[in-house]
Amino acid sequence: MTETQRHAPGTFCWVDLATTDPGAAKGFYTTVFGWTAEDLPTDLGPPYTTFSQDGQGVCGAYALAPEQGGHPHWLNYVCVADLDATVAAAQSLGGQIAMPPMDVMEEGRLGVIQDPTGAHLGLWQPRRHQGSALCNAPGAPSWHELQTHDLDAAASFYRGLFGWTTKPFEGYQETAYQIFLLDGVEVGGMMAIGEDWGPVPPNWSIYFGIGDCDATVAKVEWLGGKVIAPIMEIAGAGRFAFLQDAQGAVFAVIAHAQA
Repeated sequence: MTETQRHAPGTFCWVDLATTDPGAAKGFYTTVFGWTAEDLPTDLGPPYTTFSQDGQGVCGAYALAPEQGGHPHWLNYVCVADLDATVAAAQSLGGQIAMPPMDVMEEGRLGVIQDPTGAHLGLWQPRRHQGSALCNAPGAPSWHELQTHDLDAAASFYRGLFGWTTKPFEGYQETAYQIFLLDGVEVGGMMAIGEDWGPVPPNWSIYFGIGDCDATVAKVEWLGGKVIAPIMEIAGAGRFAFLQDAQGAVFAVIAHAQA
């Protein structure tokens, strides 16, 4: 288990949920993970919900406004030291701006980019809010994974943007899965979207840690969620599944293998 108050630039620091029904989402996720939800006032009108595990903030949620379009989704954020410079670098590397840099009260600054393969990624320059206080534990963000049609293009983009390097994960289809590293430390993964997956767009997925994969999947279904990809087990990684909440947002859960 890792408790953290600060995240190094170039590492994942936060995830949040854009949902069409905040009330239902709070009921769903607090039941699935045992989170505590707290609504915080914002200068935009609707509140921002923070979810905590054992008193430690782990992620957030907000209402997806009708004029925003789109569908409910989770968004991963990488910590950056200079948001404007990072966004400019993303553009020079072939990325696009999905949401221009903006201040979030006194908490920090955020922006959203789209990489050259089509996946969206949040960027967070912290001020008061440093990000998830608990990581790699049950009920906390435990892995971040890019699913894309072009591994080489993605690797080149993120190497230029964050200095990430890659190495193959030999436990899964050889070159079909790559690990992202920053200064030799694993920060996330990347896998090729299979032809048999159907119309899955490039995306960054979030895995939340759990203790019992079977029990969690059963709870999600009981609450009206769906199983997108059934439970799998990979030696050295653990047991995981891809799920969908009742509003349609996709997330993954993983019971990590014991060392």
